Amino acid sequence: MGAHVVVTEVDPRKAIEAVMDGYRVMPISDAAKIGDIFVTVTGNYHVIREEHFKLMKDGVIVANSGHFNDELDLEAIQRIARSKSEPRSFVEQYELHDGRKICILADGRLVNLAAAEGHPAAVMDMSFANQALSTVYLAKHHEEMEKRVYDVPIEIDEEVARLKLSSMGVEIDTLTPEQVKYMASWSEGT
Repeated sequence: MGAHVVVTEVDPRKAIEAVMDGYRVMPISDAAKIGDIFVTVTGNYHVIREEHFKLMKDGVIVANSGHFNDELDLEAIQRIARSKSEPRSFVEQYELHDGRKICILADGRLVNLAAAEGHPAAVMDMSFANQALSTVYLAKHHEEMEKRVYDVPIEIDEEVARLKLSSMGVEIDTLTPEQVKYMASWSEGT
């Protein structure tokens, strides 16, 4: 939609993925100086902290969509602000001592749940289908599994995707038997 997206990241694998996808990647301390809208989606604690708020431009918007309201250091923004107002529903505007204003959406809570209508059904149906099929998988295979965290088997993810595409009237190609054989071996090609 024309936005210049900057990704801040701590995981080098995710950072290189973002770079290869064409995004700018930099530390949050650098991004804080240039960003207009910040959205955390990490599931971690105090991702945006006092030192970042102090670097932000006047009028920035800060939202969290990752985990409770812990991703934003809300105590810090309250501590460094001289006043706080609510210009509209779900927007808290903090005015810093130098006059800059920072808007925090939805009390720093998950913005898509606290200030909107939550996850759309088009997303939740896939999530619930994935959970249901994973539960069936666990019931059938629990005796051969050790007690640890497992990724959802790719077959389940693929089945949920196939079902969703079908419900949307979207068709995709399928591999020919020759292509399946080729992809399963290293006997041809370079």
